[in-house]
Amino acid sequence: MIVEEKKKTLWGELRKGFITTNPLLVLMVGLCSALAISTRVENCIFMGLAVIFVLTCSNVIISLIRNFIPDQVRIPIYIVVIASFVTIVDLTLKTIPAVYERLGVWIPLIVVNCIILARAEGYASSAKVSHALMDGLGIGMGYTTVLLIMSVFRELFGTGKIVLFDKTIINLHIKAVPVILIMFPGAFITFALLSALLQWYQARKKPGTEEG
Repeated sequence: MIVEEKKKTLWGELRKGFITTNPLLVLMVGLCSALAISTRVENCIFMGLAVIFVLTCSNVIISLIRNFIPDQVRIPIYIVVIASFVTIVDLTLKTIPAVYERLGVWIPLIVVNCIILARAEGYASSAKVSHALMDGLGIGMGYTTVLLIMSVFRELFGTGKIVLFDKTIINLHIKAVPVILIMFPGAFITFALLSALLQWYQARKKPGTEEG
């Protein structure tokens, strides 16, 4: 029974990042990078993987050393840990110049991304390693899922096609496209639609909440 409860708890830590504590649609953190880079699916794949890697690794390390960190210097130490993993990502993406050029400043800024710091301070610093690991994976995957949904919608309907690694994988073959979707207002429109959809889903899931 103890093993089953542990598995259930770990699964809960993983799945909460998709709906109940989704960093973009619920916690409303990390929005700047999400709105800026979601014009292309390819961008979001790499950015999502980068955030998952940095968030998961930093959560684990901070959970491991949490009992040895003095309160007065915990934030600087968190930033150093996060920056170390961001440096790994930055150097790795430099081997793919086309992607690195498009993501630009957003990769180094992962260091101060509210998602990473919030999970480090608000969760990993007081959680055991296994839970911190699953929390990092869940929050990172939730962030990536929203990024991909936004980018598919914006790129497909804003340009009429989706291009991955210089190959067109989907082509609508339409001449007139709403170009506004790949502009910054399109990011707000898409995000608002997703946010409204989540609110609608949660309202339908708990129909008795308002009545009670």
